[in-house]
Amino acid sequence: MSQRRIKHMFKQVRDASLKYNLIEEGDRILAGISGGKDSLTMLYFLTLVQKYTPVNFSISPVMLDMGWGEDHQAVADYCESLGLELWVEHTHIGRIVFENRREKNPCALCANLRRGALNRIARDIGCNKVSLGHHMDDAVHTFFLSMLFEGRFHVFKPRTYLDRMDVTLIRPLVYVAEADIEKCAASLKLPVMASRCPASGQTKRDEVKQVLDIIEAQFPGARQRFLSSLENAAPDCFWSV
Repeated sequence: MSQRRIKHMFKQVRDASLKYNLIEEGDRILAGISGGKDSLTMLYFLTLVQKYTPVNFSISPVMLDMGWGEDHQAVADYCESLGLELWVEHTHIGRIVFENRREKNPCALCANLRRGALNRIARDIGCNKVSLGHHMDDAVHTFFLSMLFEGRFHVFKPRTYLDRMDVTLIRPLVYVAEADIEKCAASLKLPVMASRCPASGQTKRDEVKQVLDIIEAQFPGARQRFLSSLENAAPDCFWSV
């Protein structure tokens, strides 16, 4: 990937941050690291924002061990190369979702448990924000999932304040396309871990992604226009406050 493209992605992260007040002076940001391309790329760009903007904030990368025998060393080494120390929190989330509960559609429960764990850790270590690696494609896919399976017009927000935890969720990659993240991760040789999730590649989200890939091939730039439509037409589900 060219430096020009990296700069474009940095601009997208900076623009999202400025529009939605994602990264602010004095923030203590917990960066949720899954080991996938999205969260590792997010961490990289958080460090660029820290380096190339006047905003002073701290970054604490945290990784949840799902109980599947993951090897975190390569990710820990990558964090160290960025001047950061990886915090690994051991959990039983994998067992709870796939053995105890045996959910037919496990993704929602798994996501809720993971977010809950990250929010708790953020509070315990004094972070006021939790940064997640959701990107533009995720936002659009969530929008279509909500319409197709819930019958409502909804998508996650770039910034969400959780009053019960006194923690704010932020999504700095909300303007960045997944295709660019894939190229960036390959170009930077990020230590992307293969997913061990039993449901990987078999979810409704994967099915919606395939449909939108067809739309994108027929109408290039469709995902970007879907996201712009959300910002322009649905202030109650995708807003800046």
